[in-house]
Amino acid sequence: MSWDLVAAQSFYAGVLGWEFRSSGLGDSFSVALQEGMPVAGIGAPAERLDLPVAWTPYFAVSDADVTAARISERGATMAVGPLAFGTGRAGLAADPAGAVFGFWEGAVVPDWSVGRGGAPAWLELHTRHAFEAAIFYGEVLGWAGERAGCCVASYEHDDVVLRHGHAAVARISGRATDEAPDPGIRPRWHVHFPVPDLEEAIAATTSLGGTSSPPVHTSTTSRWIDLADADGAIFTVVAPQATLS
Repeated sequence: MSWDLVAAQSFYAGVLGWEFRSSGLGDSFSVALQEGMPVAGIGAPAERLDLPVAWTPYFAVSDADVTAARISERGATMAVGPLAFGTGRAGLAADPAGAVFGFWEGAVVPDWSVGRGGAPAWLELHTRHAFEAAIFYGEVLGWAGERAGCCVASYEHDDVVLRHGHAAVARISGRATDEAPDPGIRPRWHVHFPVPDLEEAIAATTSLGGTSSPPVHTSTTSRWIDLADADGAIFTVVAPQATLS
């Protein structure tokens, strides 16, 4: 969600190389494309609907009303909806720790998937208690269920990793806020977008009015850093780790 759709499109075109097309959700929404494939959505009804200016993951569900009831029954907060939007219904909620997420009942673009092409490389929830969060999302969204196409959750190095098929699509980490010097840090979902060059993405962000939040994090396969667009919406970019020969 953004205050200014045109400005947001210009920013992400410059930083992530996206192009945009209109959507079936009205003039205030657009679909971001990379190499012709849908990777994200940007909407500008934040002020009208009193929504946070932020990147938010939306999870596909078969029944929005059932999902909303599960959320409320488990001590979480339904913030918006479920409301009719275009070809489906959407809701916005906060889990028991306060991390915001959305859900969508309706048509899903077949190629719009985490970990494919230029779509988000993965989603990561930073929260206080990974185990409790995994139980909440598993019960609300039907993860690790018996129906066909369900995700599988596993515990790896004190984190909960969610896989769809062989691809890791989300991670729930309980260490970030536990170890943070500021206990008031709000748990939230981080959206990681792939980029070919981390330094170029950082430079483009600052030149277009955004900010970066060092340090650069590294693993054996990748490097990543948190950025914020001109509205203050935080996102993460991740690039492959350079190999030495």
